[in-house]
Amino acid sequence: MNKVNYALVMICFISYTSVLSQNKGLAIAKQADAADRGFHSSSVDILMILTNKNGQKSTRKLHNKTLELQDDGDKSLIVFLSPKDVKGTATLTFTHKQKADDQWLYLPAIKRIKRISSSNKSGPFMGSEFAYEDLSSQEVEKYTYKFKSEKEGFLVVEQYPKDTKSGYTKRKVTYNKNKGYRIEKIEFFDRKNALLKTLTYTNYKQYLHKYWRASDLEMVNHQNDKKTTLHFSNYTFQLNVSDSDFSQNALKRFGQ
Repeated sequence: MNKVNYALVMICFISYTSVLSQNKGLAIAKQADAADRGFHSSSVDILMILTNKNGQKSTRKLHNKTLELQDDGDKSLIVFLSPKDVKGTATLTFTHKQKADDQWLYLPAIKRIKRISSSNKSGPFMGSEFAYEDLSSQEVEKYTYKFKSEKEGFLVVEQYPKDTKSGYTKRKVTYNKNKGYRIEKIEFFDRKNALLKTLTYTNYKQYLHKYWRASDLEMVNHQNDKKTTLHFSNYTFQLNVSDSDFSQNALKRFGQ
């Protein structure tokens, strides 16, 4: 085989391998989505612990409601219950499958709703190590994929955001194939493709004999040595809620 033919064969092989990797990564993401589909709605109490680089901690209490949609991404409302300086602050997120998400922030001090622009969604959510874009639901259509590895039932897939205004070049997601394709860890890479943060999911519980939810999430920022821990409790599913409960008017009511 001459050098030209060998080069063509190698190019075809690499292209074929790349397509296989993309298809397998996409298939895994679809499996994870299917495993969590059908919960309709949920509410949960959250204890947020902020830890600075010196180890000093501060705590906040939140409440979250989520509405599952089939034709588009989920809707969610988060309200801060304490401490006093953030009490009543609330965030409304409409996740979309095919376009940029919509997000609003209610500020009780001035009784106004502020729209979060697409260019600001990579910024920190209320001083935590979570970005506003991290509040969005996991929608398959928001990424392109590349399968990386499988070991003992743990699948590693790289996800590349389609949103050009995302603060990340990619996310490296570890799924647990033996536990309903639940997510065990996400590594976030910044716009320079350097590791920025790691989100670890622990203490999982299963609800309604199907839906896995982690009781603890820890987001560690490797670039500023800060971390944010979330403790989830009092999960309730299949609430008596509808679209009208996830509106800007509801955002004000939720924050009062």
